[in-house]
Order: sequence, then C-alpha cells, then structure tokens
Amino acid sequence: MLNRNIEIEINGKSHSVEVEQMESVDNNRFRISWDGVTREVDARYLTRDTLSLILMNASWKSCRVRCIETSHNGELEVHTEGGVFRALVDTGSTKFMSRTGEASSFDGEFQVIAPMSGKVVRLLVQTGQDVIVKQGLVVVEAMKMENELRSVRAGHVKEICVEEGMPVEVGQVLIVIA
Repeated sequence: MLNRNIEIEINGKSHSVEVEQMESVDNNRFRISWDGVTREVDARYLTRDTLSLILMNASWKSCRVRCIETSHNGELEVHTEGGVFRALVDTGSTKFMSRTGEASSFDGEFQVIAPMSGKVVRLLVQTGQDVIVKQGLVVVEAMKMENELRSVRAGHVKEICVEEGMPVEVGQVLIVIA
C-alpha cells in the first residue's frame, strides 16, 4: 500500500500532505492529511490528467480536478470548479506520476482547457501565432465575470477549438499550444 509524504506550495505557503492508500477492492481509496485535517477520498482517473474526487467523510462532496504539468519542474496548473491555481509539488522527484505509475512526459503540446462552464467572450490569438509565457489567449465569461486564460509556456498556437460566443463546459479544450 502507498504511504507518501508530499510537500506542496500554494500561493507561497507550504503544506505537508500525507497520502495513505487504504485497502479497497479497486485501490482507489486514500486517506489524505492536510494542515491537520484528515479526509477519506475516492480518486479515479477520468482522463490521463483529470481526476474525479469524492470526499467520503465530508458529506460526500464530489469534484473534478485536472492537473497539468507546466514547463517548470514540479509545478502543476490545477483546474478545479472553483478556478485555476498553481502548485509546486515536491514528491522527491521532479516528475508527476501518471495513473500507470510512469513519469508523464511533456510531449510538446499544451492544451488550454475551460476551468469552468461559460461562454467564450474573446479570442486573443490566432492560429499560427507565436505566444509567450503568461500571454492572454482567450477570455471566458462565467457567472458574469470575465476570466482571461493565459499561456503557461512559450510556443505557437497550433489549433483554436472554439469561436467567440460559443458556450463551453468544464474541461473542454479551447486552444492547443505547440
């Protein structure tokens, strides 16, 4: 059974997280201790980088989380229903482990996904355009707020998968950067 301590830095604050795999039929149950609070979680991959999490002892709350490696070692861009944040993860290695247990590799493409349901208000780039780190790519309106999604790395716009005015769902690919 897995038992691991992980250091995670979010917004400059360091957190020590203990992850313990619990015995279950499908090995998807974990006990997570974070800042003195322990929760039991059922975690299942929906895609290579998207998890469905069910907090079992917290009124059975369910959420979907997508973790995407950035170009910085150990840094993840974490997409939740509440928004997007960056986390610096130290697991003793610089690679984030995929569901197969193999270190995931950066394949040269990065997908910009919708972190929330909403509507595409503006496209800030065009196919083939070069982009730099933190450059605005697309503006998505959700709950009457405009959210500018930015590039996490330099590259060029390989594909734009949406149009202005188009509704989008959580996790939908908006733009592909190569």
